[in-house]
Amino acid sequence: MLHSGLALDKQKRVEYDLFNRMSNKIKEIVSSLKYLQLLGYLTFTAPVFAQDPTIQVNATAIGFKIPSLGDLLTFLIRAFFIIAGLAALLVLLMGALAWVTSGGNKENVDKARDKITNAVIGLIVIVAVLAVIVTFEQIIFGNRLCLGLSCPITIPSLLQAP
Repeated sequence: MLHSGLALDKQKRVEYDLFNRMSNKIKEIVSSLKYLQLLGYLTFTAPVFAQDPTIQVNATAIGFKIPSLGDLLTFLIRAFFIIAGLAALLVLLMGALAWVTSGGNKENVDKARDKITNAVIGLIVIVAVLAVIVTFEQIIFGNRLCLGLSCPITIPSLLQAP
């Protein structure tokens, strides 16, 4: 009986080793296929001529000014702070509502107090960050370098116009 148990263990070990070798071989094949796929993407793609400098867009004909990258980043930064402030106010209101509907239950009152505390801390952090950034923009940098809050983002150009 002991012999059959050892033979079974030996057979399992052999199967396990075979499985590991096959698994490693499959991993090698998949790895090499990834490189072939990347090589195919790089060699068989057609060039794209999307940035033709001769194409001019008339802003009056389309009815609006096409925003620059600085305008888009300014919008995104301002939108982030607006959404963060609204989220903090929403959490504050949810905490107040939870406090009112707690019915005097100490555990629910503590949870509501924690929500209100976290919302107030969030609002303080948002206002502090806004104050620091506006101070940097207006006082330290003198509106020469803007980060997107009190004036649009300025992105320095790497190339000078001739």
